[in-house]
Amino acid sequence: MEKCAVVLALSVLLLLGGSSAAATFSSKLIHRFSDEAKVIWTARNGLVPWPKRNSLEYLELLIGNDWKRQRMKVGSKNQLLFPSQGSQTLSFGNELDWLHYTWIDIGTPNVSFLVALDAGSDLLWVPCDCIQCAPLSASYYNSLDKDLSEYTPSLSSSSKNLSCSHQLCESSSYCKGPNDPCPYIIEYNSANTSSSGYLVEDKLHLKSFIDHAVESSIQASVIIGCGRKQSGGYLDGAAPDGLMGLGPGNVSIPSLLAKAGLIQNSFSICLDETGSGRIYFGDKGIPSQQSTPFLPVGGNYEAYFVRVEHLCVGNSCHNKSGFLALVDSGTSFTYLPPEIYDKVVLEFDKQVNARRISNQEDPWKYCYNVSSEEPFKIPGMRLKFAMNQSFEVHNHIYSYTETEGFTVFCLTVLCGEDEFGVIGQNFMTGHRIVFDRENMTLGWSYSNCQDISDKSGLQLAPPPSSGSPIPLPTNEQQHNNHTDAVAPAVANSTKPSSASPLQIPTLLCLFSSFLLLLLLRVLL
Repeated sequence: MEKCAVVLALSVLLLLGGSSAAATFSSKLIHRFSDEAKVIWTARNGLVPWPKRNSLEYLELLIGNDWKRQRMKVGSKNQLLFPSQGSQTLSFGNELDWLHYTWIDIGTPNVSFLVALDAGSDLLWVPCDCIQCAPLSASYYNSLDKDLSEYTPSLSSSSKNLSCSHQLCESSSYCKGPNDPCPYIIEYNSANTSSSGYLVEDKLHLKSFIDHAVESSIQASVIIGCGRKQSGGYLDGAAPDGLMGLGPGNVSIPSLLAKAGLIQNSFSICLDETGSGRIYFGDKGIPSQQSTPFLPVGGNYEAYFVRVEHLCVGNSCHNKSGFLALVDSGTSFTYLPPEIYDKVVLEFDKQVNARRISNQEDPWKYCYNVSSEEPFKIPGMRLKFAMNQSFEVHNHIYSYTETEGFTVFCLTVLCGEDEFGVIGQNFMTGHRIVFDRENMTLGWSYSNCQDISDKSGLQLAPPPSSGSPIPLPTNEQQHNNHTDAVAPAVANSTKPSSASPLQIPTLLCLFSSFLLLLLLRVLL
């Protein structure tokens, strides 16, 4: 807007013939639908339809383009994005390692992948030009009714290699030259579990809410790991068709969507007790939710760590039960530091009025056999955070029928090997978990994980125009000098990328141009 005012002022001074001896500058302005512009567009794109000046079509196009520009500027403030096949997440139990998955579409033409959701890592990778990948045939999996996919970059017209010279290539030291494809290798906490290959840019197909009902399609340029070789758990049932990293790193999907100005820098995961759930990018939760701050580790926000002040069993909150915890949707169950684990399980066992059993087949050490005819008590659990924020745990028990009339239930809390704990999927169940990376807080509220468009407290705005794919952030947008108090993924700017489509004047600027024309007529 300031540029329009400056141009108007300079034009008036020049027309009035200012007598100052200082140099004056001028520049020819070309209207979007002028004859000069038509010649340029025709030379670039061939014969194109052109509106007649001052016709109804002419005015409608001007106003329509103004609305597109305004949506590009403010659309990301409230809009929510989700995968093009829907926001639903799925769990297949033990067959696919108790992880939650969602279907996504990648490339042109689009190919579908069933990816695991992992807030503990950053990269989205899928099996690609495979050397060593998990089986992709549905015949290997009882829960799947269709084959899984393998990504082939050469078959996608929108795919291109991420070069070693790209700012987001973190493994450039392994490159032979700056134009080589950027390699990657990620080693996960599970024993001998890794994924490796090279990085590509391609389109992720998404949908957006408009007025709580209508959906609009968007294609966003993202970074994808062409996973040529997997090992460990990724060959044994965990994430056979890929994994979507949701961490704070620069290459994660939430980071790229936020830096492109598509969403607020936040996302939510909701997991329900039926094995289903929802994921939304740009969701900051509801005003009444509780929250606690994320904490830096080693001076950096490289993962979602929080401080648990107490882990309470029933009404007992041990004074020395506080610990640092990683919030990780890619971990099926919850792990506690050894000292905290000992206190918690002993308190749980003390409060349970049931017979403890020893079952070597169960991974959990505290299991109980109860008769359906006898009353029994299972103590509840809750996490207490600073400022009296409380997180009620709804799913800390796993139960099954062993023999008729008897049920076995187990405490699904495990002893970790680190000084910090891991809040896994089982503790998240029944909550809408909000990873607000802009305010560096973890938010939560009770939820049955139904379609979020039915919830109150969310104001949804129309998305940016979906007429062309959204590009990756420019190098300038990607580069940030962060302090310990700012997450690496924070992107406060909502401006479009410099690679965005040509921007047109706003209505006010057009009105200023109209005044200038009137002034010209008066002067001439």
